[in-house]
Amino acid sequence: MGIIEKMRLDGKKIFVTGGARGIGKTVATAFAEAGADVAIVDLDFDEAKKTAAEIEENQEVTAFAIKADVTVPEDVDAMIETLVDRFGRIDVAFCNAGICINAPAEEMSFEQWKKVIDINLTGVFLTAQAAGKIMIKQGSGSIINTASMSGHIVNVPQPQVSYNASKAGVIQLTKSLAVEWAPKNVRVNCISPGYIGTELTLNSPNLQPLIEQWNQVAPMKRMGRPEELQSICVYLAGDTSSFTTGADFVIDGAFTSI
Repeated sequence: MGIIEKMRLDGKKIFVTGGARGIGKTVATAFAEAGADVAIVDLDFDEAKKTAAEIEENQEVTAFAIKADVTVPEDVDAMIETLVDRFGRIDVAFCNAGICINAPAEEMSFEQWKKVIDINLTGVFLTAQAAGKIMIKQGSGSIINTASMSGHIVNVPQPQVSYNASKAGVIQLTKSLAVEWAPKNVRVNCISPGYIGTELTLNSPNLQPLIEQWNQVAPMKRMGRPEELQSICVYLAGDTSSFTTGADFVIDGAFTSI
């Protein structure tokens, strides 16, 4: 069997949080193209159902939507229960849900701070923890968390202290879980994308001036495309990455190198 065949995900059971649109949708589509069955988890249930239907229409896999708030333990537990009922097992968890609130640190309200930390960090922990319990029982599994280059640098000119702190936390959370669960054959890695031009980002009038500034500084003079995150996630989801755990993959067009 060649390396391309070995990288297939046929028979894998995967869920993607924040999977209705953007990076989550793009990566979920890649998982399905590689042969995996995929659950789309999102608070926007209507959009999640559209994404799942689109995947099923274009790929010979099972895809369905689950509504869940990753900051609510009961929601996460119910999501995992549904997944086990439908799939029988969980091979891969892509903990991707996240938000960003730009506000100067001296003006940021506690509610704004807490919302970002709750979704970006606590939500990743709760989701990875719940998936990890199932994977430990199975004796195998792969967890992929979405961090950010913002866990490595301080973005300018936008003020986003809570986002940067949350994503740095995701990186260290990933490494901690990886070490704890390595003896149990559960791998935990994260990706740290740079500025990615999702549909929502590119179509936001408020972000256009910022995008121009980012691209002026960026070594490649452009934002990344969601599709440029697909291959690393497929790799981490599959068996060819069996010795890869505790790693943080920075995909930023060398932005953090300057």
